[in-house]
Amino acid sequence: MRVLIPYDGSEQAEAALEYAGKIHGDDEIVLLYVLDYVEAGYRAAPEAALAGYWEEWYDEAEASARKLLAEASEALGHDAETNVVAGSPARAIVEFADDEAIDAVIIGSHGREGLSRILLGSVAETVVRRSPVPVTVVR
Repeated sequence: MRVLIPYDGSEQAEAALEYAGKIHGDDEIVLLYVLDYVEAGYRAAPEAALAGYWEEWYDEAEASARKLLAEASEALGHDAETNVVAGSPARAIVEFADDEAIDAVIIGSHGREGLSRILLGSVAETVVRRSPVPVTVVR
């Protein structure tokens, strides 16, 4: 069984990783980090308009993500496949699960409810609604 864990180093992602290690310790674990250009654009410096800025941003962000995923794989106690993709997090997770023969997704959630969930959206909720495979949400 191939189990996908979207991982960004957050407390929620750590909970999903820990859960997967306990429940799916003998299965193939696939870690995915999504580089979100939209979020990066909101926090971009004024020089983001200069030529080469986004290529440099991508290279640095990818290197940082790969290091984070390597640490997460080590924390699992056995090697996990690690992947870094760019895009909208929910869409990238669903597409990855569909394209890469994933059997299940385990994702962390902030557990927002009511108006904050409606206004902020929820990556976990979108993944649950659109995933081609079963999804476990860990709080």
